[in-house]
Amino acid sequence: MPGPWRSLRWRIATFYALLLVGVIAAVAFVLTFELRSILLDEARAKIDSVGNDIAQLVRGQSALSAIGDALPVEQELTTTGSLDHWAGPTTFVEVDTAHGYPEGKSTNMGSAIFEKPSVHGDHPLYRTENRPTLGNVLVREEYIHDPGVALNVQVGESLAVYDDTIARIRTLLLVVLVLAAIVVVAGSVAIASSALEPIGRLSAAMGEIRSDRLSRRLGWSDRKDELGSLAGSFDAMLDRLEDGFARERQFISDASHELKTPLTVINANAQMLERWGDRDPGVRTESLRAISDESASLASMVNGMLLLAKAESGDDIPREPVDLATAIADAVRSARPRADEKGLRLEFAPGERGPVVLGDQNLLRQLFTNLIDNAIKFTDSGSIDVTLATAGGTAVAEVTDTGIGIEPDAIERVFDRFFRADASRNRAVPGTGLGLAIVRSIARVHGGTVGVERRPAGGSTFRVSLPTLTPLQ
Repeated sequence: MPGPWRSLRWRIATFYALLLVGVIAAVAFVLTFELRSILLDEARAKIDSVGNDIAQLVRGQSALSAIGDALPVEQELTTTGSLDHWAGPTTFVEVDTAHGYPEGKSTNMGSAIFEKPSVHGDHPLYRTENRPTLGNVLVREEYIHDPGVALNVQVGESLAVYDDTIARIRTLLLVVLVLAAIVVVAGSVAIASSALEPIGRLSAAMGEIRSDRLSRRLGWSDRKDELGSLAGSFDAMLDRLEDGFARERQFISDASHELKTPLTVINANAQMLERWGDRDPGVRTESLRAISDESASLASMVNGMLLLAKAESGDDIPREPVDLATAIADAVRSARPRADEKGLRLEFAPGERGPVVLGDQNLLRQLFTNLIDNAIKFTDSGSIDVTLATAGGTAVAEVTDTGIGIEPDAIERVFDRFFRADASRNRAVPGTGLGLAIVRSIARVHGGTVGVERRPAGGSTFRVSLPTLTPLQ
């Protein structure tokens, strides 16, 4: 689209200008048409009045019929000058025989005569004709017959004055239309510019947004219209973007920190192997073990990141009805050897009926595997109890342990990526710091929540709430 038509401002202004000008033009046309009808009705009423007067005279119904005491009505009407009583500057009268031959006319007609009457009837007929000396004339013809009398009376009214009036009104309406068009165009441009100016500011603000300038806000809280709502949505979007970028930067920083340790260990042991591996079997064995352990830790961390990315993808995961009790039972079954190894009692109470949730069975199994593994990791003795219940269309699963518990100041951050409470800083406790972050992400993409609370008697209770479909039959 070339030129100014690329601008939404000009397209809106042109559309409204054409619309309003079209409306004004239509109104002007209707007014002209109606005015012409009114003027024609006025001319018709005038010639009707004259024609009715003459008809009443002929039929002896008028006071003027007294003139018939001396002469017959037909002869009196055809006498020179007798029809001037009804004529006027723009009104012409002509009396014809029953066969349409002129017998008398008003003197203002001069040599002109009307067309021959068309038919004989009981009702007057109307027509327009253009005579060289009279101009455009509206003619009323009426056949009047009474005992001893049969006449055609034609009364004409010049339309020149009416046509001139209509022409002047048309000129005036045209001038008004042109002036209105100018005002409408200018007003449309001004209104469109005023309406779109905030959009220009919004576009400029969007152009200034970069990853390092996400703090920019429009702050149009005083606007209560649609643009204010749009600006509010834009500011809210920037809030989410800024928060997301901050979390991503923190994730990269934490990931770099967490990856640095195993990579450093691997690199140091690789150098040890290069220098002493051939001469000292002990160094070789220890270095290979360290490289193997740190590589496994590194692989576990990368796998955790990939799983976290999948859990946070949301719409990309497959969704199908899942028996939550079965998913939890699978997680308990896979974790039982690790619990037995530490001498912990691991029990699962699924309740009477297993609730059904909509989601990915593998991710849900991973959610409870991570919770149970976390409980086993930080519980030295006692038990781990897993329960499942349904209340008000929500499945509630709890994992309760008798471990060291979580400090109150760490509860708010325990689901953050790479976060480890002080008790878990010991490298002897395995883990990547991603397990609980994965739990929270899986719960979120399934429309649920996860929380934790410290038990007064020691240990922790992790509670997962998920929306249910219907129980399996």
